[in-house]
Amino acid sequence: MKIHRVNPCKRWSDITVFNGIATFTEVADTDPKADIKGQVAQIFEQAATSLALIDSDKSRVLAVTIYLTDFANVDGFNEVWDSWFPENCAPSRACVKAELIDPDLLVEMTFTVAAGEKYQS
Repeated sequence: MKIHRVNPCKRWSDITVFNGIATFTEVADTDPKADIKGQVAQIFEQAATSLALIDSDKSRVLAVTIYLTDFANVDGFNEVWDSWFPENCAPSRACVKAELIDPDLLVEMTFTVAAGEKYQS
């Protein structure tokens, strides 16, 4: 089966798809100095763009790994999370505390998604 790589470069691909399952990672690109709610909103906006590139949408997110730099931000994170996913479509998730490369970043998220039909093989 073919591995589809969206916007590959030497260090990473924006999205990698194999057998209909896509993975990609997002951090706040527009304003990395925003508070947790602002960074999560940016990530979800970017994720929506990534999902569209693979003919998918937020109802097809299977799992998310969340890397928070401070668990004090969990409530703000969850507020934006709860408002983004459609009712009864929340994916599986894991949330871990991590140090990120950029000290301004408060959160990084890795998505696992069911891609559209043209990515099924």
